[in-house]
Amino acid sequence: MTVVQSALPPGADPWVHTRLLARVRAAALAGGTPPAAPRPVIGASWRRLRGSGLDPSRTPDVAPLDGAELERRRAESGLAPLLPLLRERLLPVARDAGQVLVVGDAGCRVLWREGGAEVRRRADRLGFVEGSSWDEDVVGTNAIGTSVVVRAALQVHAAEHYAEGHQPWTCAAAPLRDPVTGRVLGVVDLSGPASTVHPSTIALVDAVALLAGQELLRAHTRHVERLRTLAAPILARLTGPALVVGVDGCTAAATGLAAPDRVALPEEVHPGAAWVPALGRCTVEPLPGGWLLRPQGPGDDDRPAGLVLDLTGARPQVQVTGASGSWTAGLSLRHAEILLALTRHPAGRSAAALAADLFGDPTRTVTVRAEVSRLRRTLGSVLLTQPYRVDEDVAVEVRLPTPVARLLPASTAPLVEALRRG
Repeated sequence: MTVVQSALPPGADPWVHTRLLARVRAAALAGGTPPAAPRPVIGASWRRLRGSGLDPSRTPDVAPLDGAELERRRAESGLAPLLPLLRERLLPVARDAGQVLVVGDAGCRVLWREGGAEVRRRADRLGFVEGSSWDEDVVGTNAIGTSVVVRAALQVHAAEHYAEGHQPWTCAAAPLRDPVTGRVLGVVDLSGPASTVHPSTIALVDAVALLAGQELLRAHTRHVERLRTLAAPILARLTGPALVVGVDGCTAAATGLAAPDRVALPEEVHPGAAWVPALGRCTVEPLPGGWLLRPQGPGDDDRPAGLVLDLTGARPQVQVTGASGSWTAGLSLRHAEILLALTRHPAGRSAAALAADLFGDPTRTVTVRAEVSRLRRTLGSVLLTQPYRVDEDVAVEVRLPTPVARLLPASTAPLVEALRRG
């Protein structure tokens, strides 16, 4: 469980701490010895940004989205149904504290911004408007962008911001996650002048983000039940194995096979023939809110030939190719770490060795075995056991970010930390 950490140490005077942060930032970014160490999450963000060459003395001028593009992003984000809950729980707090409530998408674009007139005018002068970008790579360390990078709730106060022009502000943000896939859908944030900082804000924002996840889970459960009702008469008429899954791959119903709880679908699914590593060749038919998958049985062209582990973007991805086509899917952080470890050790890793790679503790083999089992349900015959390894007949390519210091920034795995250091 991640500990939600306030930017203010317990009992600290906000004004005194704000002045200390200014001295810490000035010394750290100048390459000197700061009077106190920045928080680890902040220091790691500063190092990533210094490595990328972002100038902390300049606030990048990134044009906000135009009206049509903003509306498109709002519609595609899937976050609109959460707005009533977010407004109910956070907007009164934002108004009382002199802050703005912000909801952004997974790309850290501000989709909605609400609050009092005075703080909105101050946010306008900062460029903190609907459609603006708060991606860490673009504007430096900030709660919205950096919380998405580290996949955790985060408060960033005053001089913890990388960009000099953002120091007069304080912000607390938490990712909004898909409760089924774990994918980050967006981010919710409370921001305002630095004088409005409060140590409890981050806990409140994180709690409301968790409530939003529960709301999404209830909606998902209702959707699966509707799909199950739709699937029953369809499957009753079929011969041979078949399963009905939602658009997220969750199984609603199946016949003729032991179906997994969730099938890792390709990033783009189309009617017709498809290849899914966990099932092999399938015929795919569209259903309202999901897909009917009919496995065709093993074939000579089912054997995977290549694997690409792409760690260059904000979301780890894996692509598997074979004679019958290619398949691409997103990976969780833990599965990306496991696959990275196995590609670094082609001869294979025992459960204890993988536990050391991931946790620095070779005794955590139960966790490792469970995670590898889940990953094998995604990748099928690509992964072999005893020891855990990628099939030696599969050509492997690993794509790392530049600079490598940006590798899986939310990871604390010893293997990843060693690779970041080169």
